[in-house]
Amino acid sequence: MLSWALTFLVIALIAGVLGFGVIAGTAATIAKICFVVFLVLFVIGLVMGRRGPVV
Repeated sequence: MLSWALTFLVIALIAGVLGFGVIAGTAATIAKICFVVFLVLFVIGLVMGRRGPVV
């Protein structure tokens, strides 16, 4: 998930440099959403931790 966020961030930066405002804005928004989803899943993974088998 983090790699997707970084990919869209790079696309947004390139589009911004080339002057494609709409594409840059869309890619930046997608990158932000992917990053937030990654953070939420990471925190959930930390909180849940490794648990043994449920018997």
